[in-house]
Amino acid sequence: MAETVYVNGKVLAEGRLQEGLAVSVRDGRISGVQADHGALPARAEIVDLAGGCLLPGFIDTQVNGGGGVLFNETPSVAGIRTIAEAHQQFGTTGLLPTLISDDLEVIYQGLAAVAEAIDTGVPGVLGIHIEGPFLCEERRGVHDASKLRKLTAELIEQLEPLENGCSLLTVAPETMEPGMVRELSDKGFLVCAGHSNAGYDQVREAIGEGLRGFTHLYNAMSQLLARESGVVGAALDSDEAWCGIIVDRYHVSPASVRIAYRCKGPEKLMLVTDAMPPVGSPISEFTMLGSQVTVKGGVCTDVDGTLAGTALDMSTAVRNTVRITGCGLPEVSIMASAAPARFLGIHDQRGQIAPGCAADFVVLDHDLIVQRTFVAGQEVWARS
Repeated sequence: MAETVYVNGKVLAEGRLQEGLAVSVRDGRISGVQADHGALPARAEIVDLAGGCLLPGFIDTQVNGGGGVLFNETPSVAGIRTIAEAHQQFGTTGLLPTLISDDLEVIYQGLAAVAEAIDTGVPGVLGIHIEGPFLCEERRGVHDASKLRKLTAELIEQLEPLENGCSLLTVAPETMEPGMVRELSDKGFLVCAGHSNAGYDQVREAIGEGLRGFTHLYNAMSQLLARESGVVGAALDSDEAWCGIIVDRYHVSPASVRIAYRCKGPEKLMLVTDAMPPVGSPISEFTMLGSQVTVKGGVCTDVDGTLAGTALDMSTAVRNTVRITGCGLPEVSIMASAAPARFLGIHDQRGQIAPGCAADFVVLDHDLIVQRTFVAGQEVWARS
């Protein structure tokens, strides 16, 4: 296959935006990042970035839906493809289709569908996120209480992670027996705490067993108080664990975003969307496990007014984070790409512009609006 060379832009490489670089791609991977002296390989295909910023493609570990599709309602390869394509226009080149609490049959269908999507090469699918049903009822949020259940030794034996992708499982540590987080982690699951009312000590014990992170920091979890630090306190206090955070200006206040950034730094803070079907779709309402959800002013709520995921996309999350924290694009890019890649254990393959990594790119203009998206060196979306 001929080499493709990306030129005439600012390239985010080695932690900073650099001009005068050329990025070479062959067979879907970056073959070189070098100074652009105008001498290009013979027969190379040239991609003119037109002065835009070339960043690693965004990686989103919590995507419930997009393009009018909810993964729970359509746990199929076709549904996954629609969701992935909807998010590509916002720079997302890697994602985990996410199931909220549901029957075990749906979870097994979702696992099989994601495995097939990866095997058949659906662009951008990195694995699955199973958010529940092993959650705390008091902190369930919009999750259907009738779907919640207790994790048992028998279920741990039955549940198998993907062989060809990442398998993230969100649980409430306080609902589990000691040692269960370790068992899940040893099987190959990436275990996160979420929808949890656990105390600080319970979370620290889970971290000691291999708890890897926290699902949507601040939301649906016990808060940081004076004499009990809760899940939020344990998350902010941990040097080991990653935190996903929804920066849509509704789920988390600007001050709380800044506090999280100061505590975790960009390397341990991951932007997530918790996206629902409206992303990449004109729909203003949808059904989620029998409950009607309405989108108004960019906010998704059920009939009781409870937040029900988001209408957030990754490019908007990036812009919001730049404005709220005041940090530069290189730092925010870490939160959108490198940090989730490292959390998933695929940092040697994705999340950075470096030789050997997948040629997953997003091109932003000076207003941080997505202009083009590439997966494995193939353009999957371009602004007309």
